[in-house]
Amino acid sequence: MEAIKTYIENMFSTLPHTEEIERLKEELLSNMEEKYLELKDEGKSENEAIGIVISEFGNIDELLNELDIEIPEERAENTLSKKTMLQYLEDKKRTSFLISIGVSLCIIGGAMLILTNQLIESAIILRGFSERVSDIVPLMPLFILILPAIALFIYSGQIMEKYNAIEKGDFSITSDSKIYLENKLKENHSKFTAFTITGVSLCIASPFCIFLGSAISDEASTYGLVALMFIITVAVYIFINSSSLQDPYKKLLQLGEYNMVQIKNNKVIGAVAAVVWPIAVCIFLLLGFIFGLWRISWVVFPITGILFGGFAAFYNVTHNESKND
Repeated sequence: MEAIKTYIENMFSTLPHTEEIERLKEELLSNMEEKYLELKDEGKSENEAIGIVISEFGNIDELLNELDIEIPEERAENTLSKKTMLQYLEDKKRTSFLISIGVSLCIIGGAMLILTNQLIESAIILRGFSERVSDIVPLMPLFILILPAIALFIYSGQIMEKYNAIEKGDFSITSDSKIYLENKLKENHSKFTAFTITGVSLCIASPFCIFLGSAISDEASTYGLVALMFIITVAVYIFINSSSLQDPYKKLLQLGEYNMVQIKNNKVIGAVAAVVWPIAVCIFLLLGFIFGLWRISWVVFPITGILFGGFAAFYNVTHNESKND
């Protein structure tokens, strides 16, 4: 019986709390409970009775139309259809995969830069070549890998461009859609947790590559750093891919960081990111091309990431506190 009450509450949760809607809700609950008791008397199990009652209920929007109950115009215009919602989830899954490949290529590009530099310094490759060649060759794998990564990022952005209303939070969903999303979110939870544990474990284990290399020699510590970056690549790939199991569902349900207050915060953080990261890239290239510091210039990105992450966290905390006050 409790399952039927929960079902009704979820079905009506996105509708306005008018007297007409509340009366319809009470009538439906009463009829469904009556039908449930009849089915139980006929010998049906609890699950069978609940399933039959819910299946006979139908779609809430169709019911509202049949009873000539008007849905507010704004809600009708901004309500996502089931087809659009499912297409969004599918596209989000696809773009998460493409972005994970792109980010992985960028990290591998950095690892290859460091590895090639070390191989040249150890005279394992390019023996007898000029210093100019030795400076240019390590950059080749970096740019070869970054170019397709950029293409993947642009293509992913184009795929998701049509969902601007969802990204801005300017939409609503039907009660049926809400129930579907909540069920899928619960269904994906264990899988998402397993992926997260795997990714975090890889991140925690990765520094041991540097520790082990440092115990052997300075040269080995560089190879350890390269190994660390490859392990981090796998972890990042897992994190980005597994995000499609939770984030798009939370976004459609407007939970957590995807509520309207947080979306406004993210706009400010995104604007800062649009300035900070290009500056970081310029510093990276400046250190490399002007000062020849390709070996250490990569540290610009983790430092920028840490500082930017601190700013984002500080902004969210202070802004949310001011909203609560």
